[in-house]
Amino acid sequence: MGNDTGDDAAVYRLDDNTAIIVTVDFFTPITDDPYQFGLVAAANSLSDVYAMGGKPLVALNIVGFPAELAVEMLGDVLKGGYDKATQANCLIVGGHTVDDAEPKYGLSVVGLVEPGKEVSNANAQPGDVLVLTKPIGTGIIATGAKAGTTPDAIMKHAVETMAELNKNASEAMVRVGVNSCTDITGFGLMGHLRGMVRGSGVGANIRVADVPVLRGTWDLLEKGTVPGGTFRNMSGVEDTVDWDDKLSDQQRLLMCDAQTSGGLLISVPKAKLDQLLSELAVSSVETRAVVGEITAENSGRIRVTA
Repeated sequence: MGNDTGDDAAVYRLDDNTAIIVTVDFFTPITDDPYQFGLVAAANSLSDVYAMGGKPLVALNIVGFPAELAVEMLGDVLKGGYDKATQANCLIVGGHTVDDAEPKYGLSVVGLVEPGKEVSNANAQPGDVLVLTKPIGTGIIATGAKAGTTPDAIMKHAVETMAELNKNASEAMVRVGVNSCTDITGFGLMGHLRGMVRGSGVGANIRVADVPVLRGTWDLLEKGTVPGGTFRNMSGVEDTVDWDDKLSDQQRLLMCDAQTSGGLLISVPKAKLDQLLSELAVSSVETRAVVGEITAENSGRIRVTA
């Protein structure tokens, strides 16, 4: 499995019993706290393995760091990444660091999955129900934090959400058996769902009222706080999304908000929905939002209603 459908990671079969999942992700700080930055960046990098239904095995640090900054700050970033990887039972076995004008951190991750049991973003089926496992709004909140307009309590909650592993949600969906999955990161909810419907040859309906949103997001939106990546995401889905005329500009932007370490968007057969929601609850996954469904009509398109 490669990048033909823009899937979350590559899958390479070693033998009939073992395949490896290979992925990489890194980015610039979304919080001023170096340790928290390490936590979130590692959780974000590990998420692609979870989206494929796999288990992280080993990882390598990828670091860009200004030589003039205190080396202790770099230690805190790496400690955050180490602690989050340890929580995922993933061993960090090395890495590479370069002098860079702007800090960057993330992981290259190798995971394991049994061949044939990997979960692709390209197998959603008509009649499936779409379940989202984390609220959205991290891009807007982080942009507000950089401008000094996001309250500390709102940013703290957003960081906690971003640092949460998708491990439990992934294990729950694997136990149930689902058709498709992707994690919601930089391309936003609409961008990643676009990859799913195009790769699967299906359509989708999404209801904005059912999409969970982080506390404080709407207040920041009303003040005009929107990251540049969110505007680019909105432009990028113009050829795919049919917006309900009742939706405001703010609602449309939120559906395209560029996320960091977002949740899993799972496409599950309707007959298995209750089982999935139950397994997610038992696994302590707090957000279990039914946000839409997959359709046979309008292949490759997404209809968004209020």
